[in-house]
Amino acid sequence: MTESPSVSRDEHHRLDTPAGPIVGKVRGGVLRFLGIPYARAERFRAPSPLEPFTEPFEATEAAPAAPQSISLVVSEAVEGIPTGRQDENCHHLSVTVPVDLAEEERPPVLVWFHGGSYVTGAGDLAIFDPARLVREQRVIVVSVTFRLGVLGYLRLPGVAPANLGLLDQVAALRWVAANIAAFGGDPDKITLFGQSAGGDAVAHLMISRGAEGLFRRAIVQSAPLGLLSRRDRMYEAMAGVVGALTPDTDTREVLTRQERAVAAGRGFGLPSAMPFGTRYGHDPLPPESLRTRAWREAAPRIDVLVGATSEETGLFAEFLPPIKRLSGLPVIGSILRRALVRFTTWVIYTGPVRGFVRRHRRAGGRAVRYTFTWRPEGSPFGAAHITDVPLLLGTRKAWERASLVGRTSWEELDRRGRAVRRVWGEFARTGSVSAESASAAADSLTVYRS
Repeated sequence: MTESPSVSRDEHHRLDTPAGPIVGKVRGGVLRFLGIPYARAERFRAPSPLEPFTEPFEATEAAPAAPQSISLVVSEAVEGIPTGRQDENCHHLSVTVPVDLAEEERPPVLVWFHGGSYVTGAGDLAIFDPARLVREQRVIVVSVTFRLGVLGYLRLPGVAPANLGLLDQVAALRWVAANIAAFGGDPDKITLFGQSAGGDAVAHLMISRGAEGLFRRAIVQSAPLGLLSRRDRMYEAMAGVVGALTPDTDTREVLTRQERAVAAGRGFGLPSAMPFGTRYGHDPLPPESLRTRAWREAAPRIDVLVGATSEETGLFAEFLPPIKRLSGLPVIGSILRRALVRFTTWVIYTGPVRGFVRRHRRAGGRAVRYTFTWRPEGSPFGAAHITDVPLLLGTRKAWERASLVGRTSWEELDRRGRAVRRVWGEFARTGSVSAESASAAADSLTVYRS
């Protein structure tokens, strides 16, 4: 690093990095380097490294989102999430640094992979703003944007390989490993964290070729680990519906065919709850038959914090007509709904999380499990999918009036969030969670340290 990232609150700041000179700016009490390109990729092609910048890159504009449609479920729960600019050239990341980082300080680094069922979301959405986590926990956060849906994950025979979005993520990790020291971060303390599909991505980066040695710890939040098996027939049916695409097919047409692919996937049972995703046996993943062995082999070198909310599927239940009808039945409606939510949460999330932790520990790795129990007052969803996110990331404007958090005031969100962010920050620093930190967060989540 040629200069300290320490900076006054009213100036731009230039860093000389292996990727070239990059200029950031103080916003929201943190130093932000926004929308830095980490790779290039043509449509349906794997990412490749960029040449270093020869002129200073002005990192002051948020990363563009990958092309996507609106998620009805998430937009209803959070009252619409503007993605801003969308672009197939979405291979960008943003680095958020404490504004007063000292020359000798080397904070841990957390790399964020957003959720959205591999079809929606972006690294720089307001609901994922990392400023509070960075300020309080003295960490650096890298937020990654990558390809989604048909353009990022679906194998189209003769046209596109599977897992392009996962390859994007590996490319981003290589960039982080090569450049993060220039931002003041400790390259030996890199922790991946992600929620929902982002958590699924983190779990699969643990066993991805090319990602070995690029991170030390992994936080897997609400990953639908119960949906990972026997997906090939669904993928093939989806590809058949998408049909022939070319590098020149209009992006809107691609998204139209993507919706048809989602509809085609609905006939394949539980896996269709997340129709897009990573595919085993295609670069950079091992065959499905070898994935368990791969996770065992990765265990000794990666500390894991993994968990789920206690009512994950409560978010989706509100949007499924059969469950809505059941919920409306006199006397037994609410009982039936709770039972169904608990059962599906166990099958898709909680049960597989316990199995993941058990395997990791038996293979010689360190693992901490948690259950997120906070039920926002006035929320129709309960301790549902995504309710952990506002306690970790996001701005006041993004979360204060969201249906997901019900009548919870910003002050209450921030109070609970400070304790949860402490757990995440401590894990990034040490690979464990102390009894003191677990106790401080106990009104929002339960930490099982053994």
